[in-house]
Amino acid sequence: MGERLQSTKPFICSFFDCKASFVKSWKLEAHLCEHTGLKPFPCLDCDRNFCTGYQLNRHQRTHSGDKPYACKADGCVEAFATPSSMKNHMVKTHQNQGKLYKCDQPSCGKDFNKKYLLRAHAYEHTKVLPFQCTFTNCTKEFPSRATLKKHDKIHKGYPCDVDGCPFQGNFWSEYLTHRKEHKVKSQCDKCQKQFNNGRFLHLHDLHVHLGVKKALLCPHECGKTFTRQFHRESHVLSEHDGTKAFSCGSPNCSKAFAMKESLWRHSVVHDPKRTKMTKLQSKTNKPSVKPATSAEKQTPASGKPTTDARRLAAKLARTKLSDS
Repeated sequence: MGERLQSTKPFICSFFDCKASFVKSWKLEAHLCEHTGLKPFPCLDCDRNFCTGYQLNRHQRTHSGDKPYACKADGCVEAFATPSSMKNHMVKTHQNQGKLYKCDQPSCGKDFNKKYLLRAHAYEHTKVLPFQCTFTNCTKEFPSRATLKKHDKIHKGYPCDVDGCPFQGNFWSEYLTHRKEHKVKSQCDKCQKQFNNGRFLHLHDLHVHLGVKKALLCPHECGKTFTRQFHRESHVLSEHDGTKAFSCGSPNCSKAFAMKESLWRHSVVHDPKRTKMTKLQSKTNKPSVKPATSAEKQTPASGKPTTDARRLAAKLARTKLSDS
């Protein structure tokens, strides 16, 4: 415990026997998904889900095309969706000028801004990759140390750390799937609902049975609290940032909203029938349909004859007995 308290990474995983720690809180939240398997932040524009709000916001820029991080170099007009992309651009394009790794082979003038890229390039001349697998009877070679380490897992695998369990997965995803078999779920003694860990059981008991509402504070310290992340994001965008990107397209309606879901909910004001149809369809998965009789086909429920019935009546009116 003493060593973990002295760590320079203040955000520490609270799960038993897990020593992971992180510099940033969102990285800890993303790590917790490995334990819980939950991704509580869904994208409204596609079917993807994310572990943290930060990851969701970063992903949503792929839909909006927003690139708020501009290159800081003079004369460069490049812009990027994430700060890490902008930093990589700065390092590769601007900061590494004059610090290139050049190939020393005759008649080859290629240079690279990373040393490992030069090593990988050397294969074109020597036909020997710089990193060889050291396991017995394995002669595979790789262009980088990272690909070699990934290959080593094929030999070492991912053994289960539970005593007496012989499982060993070839991939990390296989190991995570198997580890769920050993998890003992925590059960609520009031409603018998089960949860993956005690933390979620505690939150369930707090909000459902004790009636304590979750309070999400506004980050701008305006005093308002919210029970859902969606409502807080909508408040921040509309009230503090002044951003209402989703406008109603109905005539004579000038309303605009910060969230796409809010616009969808508002749209039923202009089309009340759609609300009734949605509620009706949700009550029955498969609506029963009775076969219509010949009279019903000609006369709908409103009592008015259909177009085919009117045409037939007009034809009979024009028909004379002599025509037969």
